[in-house]
Amino acid sequence: MKAGELITFGNYEWRVLDVQSDRVLLITEDMIGQHPYHNKAGNVTWKDCELRSYLNTEFYKTFSEEDRKRIITVINKNPNNEWYDSNGGEDSKDKIFLLSIEEVACKYFGDSSTLLYNPGKNQKYWFQRKDENNSNRRSKFGGYGWWWWLRSPGRDNKRAVYIWGDGNIGIQGNGTYKYSSNTIHPITKDNSGGIRPALWIKR
Repeated sequence: MKAGELITFGNYEWRVLDVQSDRVLLITEDMIGQHPYHNKAGNVTWKDCELRSYLNTEFYKTFSEEDRKRIITVINKNPNNEWYDSNGGEDSKDKIFLLSIEEVACKYFGDSSTLLYNPGKNQKYWFQRKDENNSNRRSKFGGYGWWWWLRSPGRDNKRAVYIWGDGNIGIQGNGTYKYSSNTIHPITKDNSGGIRPALWIKR
């Protein structure tokens, strides 16, 4: 396997993001569904959010016993938001997780680190609509381009960062419980964020 390749694992098609000697990092090519980041109002971090619980219990159980044996439990760092310094929370022990700002901006979809660590004066809410790496971050749900959650906090801990349908990073975040997005998915008639789970599997 090599980075960028598409493979089938469980019931989904996955894109290979990273290949190491004993393991491979995968993310679903398309979103697997829509889901709130959290199930109640108020401040929350990735470690304590309901979406993390869903991925590591209900979604995890959709894999066969054989496939579950290949999924590696990892410790994820959860840095503060680079622009707003909102709290990323404690490290989390995950089987299945969402990517962070740093992972989508600097590591796995091309290097846009300049935009993350040196934002321009007019970069208050979005990265850059002309960022050449936006196209690498686009994904679909039900055949339509849609927005998907990251695990990082937005401008405060009532919001989480997301990738908009055009691939631009909404670093200010969408509401974890009540959405600021008025866009409705044409099939589901739901404005909830999409989920692109990531996981490490044994080679």
